Amino acid sequence: MITCIAIDDEPKALEVIERYCSKTSLVDLKATFREPLKAIEFLNREKVDLIFLDINMPELSGMSLVQTLSPRPMIIFTTAYSHYAVESYDLNALDYLLKPITFERFLAAINKAAGTSPSKSGASNEDEPTVFIKSGPQTYQVKINDIMYLQKDGNYITVYLKDKKILIRENMTDIFEIVPEEGFVRVHKSFVVAIKHITMIEVHQLIINGEKIPIGSTYRENLKTRLGLE
Repeated sequence: MITCIAIDDEPKALEVIERYCSKTSLVDLKATFREPLKAIEFLNREKVDLIFLDINMPELSGMSLVQTLSPRPMIIFTTAYSHYAVESYDLNALDYLLKPITFERFLAAINKAAGTSPSKSGASNEDEPTVFIKSGPQTYQVKINDIMYLQKDGNYITVYLKDKKILIRENMTDIFEIVPEEGFVRVHKSFVVAIKHITMIEVHQLIINGEKIPIGSTYRENLKTRLGLE
């Protein structure tokens, strides 16, 4: 899990980051700060992997703050001004989130951080959360992160993984007894998807691993709420 803090002089901006962090098991938000100098004091005592950092702040700009840090954690800049993008990448920022930040964009940045985090590269596969899925006489232990989506077809549900699929006899109403509800969302009467694997969303469909998944009209508002798109 990636440890992080958020620094922004706007309380509502910090609330958004807090809400988004609570929706994913990939990050552990240790603290939030409205005053950059207090954040620096914290960083002198505690080590974190990642900082969500606003650029425009009255006491000390995010750009200036980054240059005071040694060693420097991964940095994801957050700002309402797109013209800072080039300068942020000059500072080797991991990503640049333009406000208002959508959950989809936030998750993409977090996935990028997870892919480059030193703690991830040294983690053992045994630390990854798993679930047991029964298929006929066989029971599979499956990494939750490998589950892309689940599709109902008649009396069966197909669990689509990164490298294979598993057929199970199960009701859609009981699906969240198999996969954790915090990481998955029902988007159609026949589909439950892993939020972290969504790559694009349109009005009537979304894309996971190149596959088009329909979005049912009765599930659209809940999906928008879960993704922070309202």
